[in-house]
Amino acid sequence: MKQNKIAIINDISGFGRCSIAVILPIISHLGIQGCPVPTAIFSNHTGFESFFRLDFTRYMDSYINEWKKLGLSFDGIMTGFLGSHKQIGICRNFIEYFKGENTIVIVDPVMGDNGKIYSTYTPTMCKAMKKLIENAHIITPNLTEACFLTNTKYKPSDWKHQELNDMIFKLRDLGAKQIVITGIRIGSNFIGNAIMNEKGEVTYQRQQIIERIRSGTGDVFASVLAADAVNKIDFETSVRRASNFVRQSLLASEKFTNQTARDGICFETALRNLKIK
Repeated sequence: MKQNKIAIINDISGFGRCSIAVILPIISHLGIQGCPVPTAIFSNHTGFESFFRLDFTRYMDSYINEWKKLGLSFDGIMTGFLGSHKQIGICRNFIEYFKGENTIVIVDPVMGDNGKIYSTYTPTMCKAMKKLIENAHIITPNLTEACFLTNTKYKPSDWKHQELNDMIFKLRDLGAKQIVITGIRIGSNFIGNAIMNEKGEVTYQRQQIIERIRSGTGDVFASVLAADAVNKIDFETSVRRASNFVRQSLLASEKFTNQTARDGICFETALRNLKIK
């Protein structure tokens, strides 16, 4: 028996269910040890009127150096929101040092949503993110991020398969082996994913849309993919599992009268339905 480990490079938010606070319990539930590398510490996520933030950039190298002294190795490395060009560089260095022959690298290029790049993201950071993707086995951009990474004009809906195919092949040219573009609006009732497996085959999945937007859905989705990849679950099967779990968690969230959209996605009550394959 071998205990698998995933290094999680992301921020910590004490309240609001996102980032490491979401990722850690999900991958633990799926039988994997999560090892966080904080990029920043927030009292609560930035969707609230105010928040405390401690940028962890200046401490990251010292933190990581202790892991080097311990001779740690990882079965998976996953990255999420990165707040600066320097943090992206630290991630690249981390991957180059800790990536073993069988280490799976999952990059969630958290750059923007709804057709807009986040205000913290500069053109230099967008270019650096493309370099980070070169090291990835799996990337999970939403539609906005996929458009920016491939210099494709964004539109909120009415995507044809050929347009999505062109974009997903451009993403593969950046270096990623397996790709899922999330958040593709299909008509008025469905949301879908475009998926490319390691053989270069493209498939599509869809499910009924749930309109209310909650923080942490992307982190929940990426967590399942990361754990499943380390657990050797077929990629397309994993995408469907992740999508179904997000949907179940969103439906569960609607049942709590004391949980607003800013409180995040209530994944805890849906965990019992997420099985280790």
